[in-house]
Order: sequence, then structure tokens, then C-alpha cells
Amino acid sequence: MQDRRMNLNKRMSRILSFNLGSSLHNITTKCQEIGIIAVVVAVVPSTVVVAAAEVVGLETMEAVADSVVTTVEAPAILNRSAYEVEEYRNEHEITISGVGVPNPIQNFDEANFPDYVLQSIKKSGYKDPTPIQAQGWPIAMSGKNLVGIAQTGSGKTLAYILPAIVHINNQQPIRRGDGPIALVLAPTRELAQQIQQVATDFGNAAYVRNTCIFGGAPKREQARDLERGVEIVIATPGRLIDFLDKGTTNLQRCTYLVLDEADRMLDMGFEPQIRKIIEQIRPDRQTLMWSATWPKEVKKLAEDYLGDYMQINIGSMQLSANHNILQIVDVCQEHEKENKLNTLLQEIGDSQDPGSKTIIFVETKRKVENITRNIRRYGWPAVCMHGDKTQQERDDVLRQFKQGRASILVATDVAARGLDVDGIKYVINFDYPNSSEDYIHRIGRTGRSKSKGTSYAFFTPSNSRQAKDLVSVLQEANQIISPQLQTMADRCGGGGGGWNRNKFGGGRGGTFKRGGNFGRSNGGSNSSHKRFSDY
Repeated sequence: MQDRRMNLNKRMSRILSFNLGSSLHNITTKCQEIGIIAVVVAVVPSTVVVAAAEVVGLETMEAVADSVVTTVEAPAILNRSAYEVEEYRNEHEITISGVGVPNPIQNFDEANFPDYVLQSIKKSGYKDPTPIQAQGWPIAMSGKNLVGIAQTGSGKTLAYILPAIVHINNQQPIRRGDGPIALVLAPTRELAQQIQQVATDFGNAAYVRNTCIFGGAPKREQARDLERGVEIVIATPGRLIDFLDKGTTNLQRCTYLVLDEADRMLDMGFEPQIRKIIEQIRPDRQTLMWSATWPKEVKKLAEDYLGDYMQINIGSMQLSANHNILQIVDVCQEHEKENKLNTLLQEIGDSQDPGSKTIIFVETKRKVENITRNIRRYGWPAVCMHGDKTQQERDDVLRQFKQGRASILVATDVAARGLDVDGIKYVINFDYPNSSEDYIHRIGRTGRSKSKGTSYAFFTPSNSRQAKDLVSVLQEANQIISPQLQTMADRCGGGGGGWNRNKFGGGRGGTFKRGGNFGRSNGGSNSSHKRFSDY
């Protein structure tokens, strides 16, 4: 495998991409100055390339690449009028900022990917890029720093994994003891493991290896992978810091950094670790930051470490939930919630939609265990997840849930981020969260990949500080707001979440009278194939 990667590296290290504005004479002169003897210019579907027959040295070549190389858009993209580009962005709710943002692509052949990447995409049966991929790939492939703001289920993982693979194969092969070329930081082990699966699925064809580093699992195997050398490390910040402090690995070769769900990492208190990690990475790295929200803390992190970055927003600039999700809010008293949950599960079950799954979010670990036991007493197949579960227990719970052996998952917010399971049709907020951002990420487990989903929320007087933000959320989607919720919002004002972006899904108040689906004896998931935007 290593020999194959070296051969692939040698072929790719002979390619430079120049700005179309450069004349052939200027390109030739520049190449001669750095020792490229023979130059052939060829126009290929994705770019203009200069293939060098002989190069003085890789370091010299990289130095020139840093100073003169830019990604050149495909002729089809260049020939599109400004009106056509703007129309595409408006249709897909793409907002951009920054200088020199390239036009979005509209199909995979325009993405400037090598054949081995294109073949992997096409073999998987995918037809069109998602909006975050359409605009994100041209930026990432140009080597520029990027901030991407998009909701869960937007396809952002592939938006950074595929450019990472291409970036890696333009570098010298790593050796034993080398640190990674690409580093992906994620807030939770569940998200890290899902990113690893995507990196494995699409990295195999390019002989790009990866490992996943997270807490709660034995360190020995993780350390062994790091010592042997892998091209991509996907890690939670705390465990990576442990290995860096012990000298198990280093970041001297890291030139491609991804911060996935940056807002969540900051919410979880990882900012000191993130800054410590970034300080150990060379300053000429490429950095891609992804977030569902854009609070001042995330913006400050980008300003400190990304320099002149380009930014993409998918959807409204306001805080938004997926519009494929119907949101139903029930204003009630705390002591009523358990009976309401049982009634709701019965209504969902009576609709008989085989293969659908439900997540119930609860505030504390003790409540998770109690509610799971109560649900099981009624005959519902339920499993639970919270921070006290071992990694083996968590993996087993997710396996049962994904396979449909248990159609209900009761969880704390540990599962709110990074949980990517097909067939989740219902999200129930038994305990309403402390912020609008957490609410958005919770309900984002359903309604993925253009499918429809439904979220329910029990909203009690103790949640009244969140009422105004929630009303704004529901108003944007033009759905009914219960008089009780509106009254609570008028009395209490807003600011519970401290972050007012107002583009959410719909909602209605009152009781949960709606035909649902939820099999009591669920035979398995009804969706086994992968969908492109799931990544």
C-alpha cells in the first residue's frame, strides 16, 4: 500500500495549477526560475495544469506553489454569467463573504477532483453535490481557509474529507513516527467515529489511512496507530492533548486542520485545548471551521487563527432549524410530562410506520434511566445513552438503535451532536434544553436528507426564559403558536438562549394529537442505503 501511495504521490507532485490570468510566457519563466526543465501546458476539464518533467526539489516546488498557485475553475464554471451564479446561490440559500470566493460547482465533474476521488463518488451512486459541498469544495480545493455555517445533515463531512484526501496525496508520504497531515477535531466520540467511517469509505481508494482518537476507550490501540503513522487523525481535543503531551504523536507535518462543530466544542469548554492544539501546528496550514451557529466566541476563534478566510452560510443568516421538521410544542406542568410522554408514544405507535425511530432527550442521567425503565414496562423497545456509559455500552446501544432492534433511544445531550442514524422520524424533548442552539441540534437528528420529521417539546413554566426565542423560531416557519406559549413569551421576554437567530422549522402548541408512527416490535431499519447529504 505504501509503495502505491508513493507512486501516486510522485505523479501528483508533478502537477501545479496556475491562475488562468497568467500568460504561458510568465508561467514558463517562473518554472525555469525554480528548476523545472520541461513544461507542457494542458487544459483538462477541471483545471489548467503545468506538468513538469524535472523538478529541482519538492521544497522548492512547494514554495512556488504557495506563491503562485491557485485553483482554476472549470470552463463550464467560468462561462457561467454572474446572473446564473447568483441564481444558483439564491435557489440553494448560499450566502458568501470574503474576497475572491470561487463560483459554486453544479456537478461532481466540475469539482477539480482527481479521477480516483470522482470514481469513489460515482461508485457510491451519488448524483449531485449538496449546497455546502457545491460552494465548499471550490474553496477547500483552492487551499484557502474556510468557515462553513450549516445545519446538521447538510453534507459537510464530505465537504472537508474529500479535499483532505487530495491535499494528503500532494504531500510526501509519511513515515513511522510522523504526525498526521490532516487533523479533524470533533466535540464527541460519536461524531468522531462517524467522521472516521466517511474517511475510511472514501480514503481507501487513495491509500489514505486514518485513526480515531477519543476518551473513554483504551489508549494502547490509539497510541499504536499514531506511532505507526496515519495520514488523517480524527480526535476529540482532550484525548489528543494527552497524546501530544506524552510525545506519542506530533503535529509538525499537519498542514490541513478541520474544526467540526466548533460551536459545540466551545460550548463544552474545549476552547483552551483547541488553542493549545492549534499553537502546535505550522502557521501556513489550511484551516476549515464548521459550525451550525455563529456566536461571537466562534467568530473570535476564526479571527484569531484563520486570517483572511472565506465564509459560507447555508440557509438564513439567522439561527435556523431544518424546515423539513414539523415542530410541536406542548405547554404543560412538570408533573404532567410523564403521562403525556406515554400518550404520545401510544399515538406514534398506532400510526404503524415500520422502521421509524425516536429519540427522547432528557436533562439528567438519572432521569434517562428512570424513563427508559418506564417505557420498557409498557412494552416499547428502548435503549439509553448518557455520559456514565462505557464506550462498549455506548457502541452496543447505537448498534441496537441503528439496526432497529430498539426503536427508541433515551439520551442526554451527549447524543445530540454527531448522531447520524437513518430512519429517525421523531425527536421528543422531554426536558427542554437551556439554549436555542441545543434545541436546534437536538431536533436536527430528524428530517435529514430532505426527508420529513417531527419534533415534540414539553415546555413548562421553568422554561419561560426560553419562550421568546422559541416563539421567534416558530414564527419564521409560519406555523401556529399556542396562546399559552405566546403569553409566556410576552410576560417573560427573551434571552434564554442568548443567541437570537430566527429561522427554524414550524411548530404548534397544545396537545400532541397527530397521527404518528412508531412500531412496538420493530423489525429493523427501513433505510439501509447511504445518502450523500448524510455525510
